[in-house]
Amino acid sequence: MVNRRMFRPGFAEAKEPIPVRPNSHQPHQPHNGGPAPTKKPTPPETTHAENFYWIKQMQSRTPMVIVMDNGESLHGIVEWYDRDCIKLTRHGSANLMIFKKNIKYVYKEGEEGGSEE
Repeated sequence: MVNRRMFRPGFAEAKEPIPVRPNSHQPHQPHNGGPAPTKKPTPPETTHAENFYWIKQMQSRTPMVIVMDNGESLHGIVEWYDRDCIKLTRHGSANLMIFKKNIKYVYKEGEEGGSEE
C-alpha cells in the first residue's frame, strides 16, 4: 500500500499572480492558458439624466411643448413629475396630469423641435 499525501499550496502561494506571456502571434484573441481578461462592470440601471432634466426645467420654469402620441401639442410649464407622469401648468387653461407613456416627445418652446414631418 502506498501512503499518499495531499498537497495543497499555502495561502501566500495561491495569492501570487500568474505571469502572462505576451501573445504576439494573435493580438486580438484571448490568451490560452492565462487568466481570463477582466470584464467591464455592468452599467448602472439608472443614470438619473431624466431626473436632472426635469428638475432643471422646473427650477427655471421653462415653457415646454409636449407632443402626445396622437399628435396633439400641449404648451405649459412642468410643475411636478414622478416616475409615471408629469404635471403641466398652463396659463389660461386647466392644469394637466400627463402619463409619460403617452408622450411622443418634449421640447422647449421656441426651439425647432416641432418640425417632424
